[in-house]
Amino acid sequence: MLVKVGDIVAFRDMIGKVEKVNDNSVIVDLTINENFNEHEMFEKTVVNHKNYEIIED
Repeated sequence: MLVKVGDIVAFRDMIGKVEKVNDNSVIVDLTINENFNEHEMFEKTVVNHKNYEIIED
């Protein structure tokens, strides 16, 4: 597993900051998205390791 807490990942046209790394997924904070307040979305979400790309570590 290459991802670690604090990395920025991209998935489904969004970005998130990794808060926790699990066996099969990561928990990411979505509040770093520029348009976070414009959409009704949760502050955090779970993303499977297969479904994201690390864009900044």
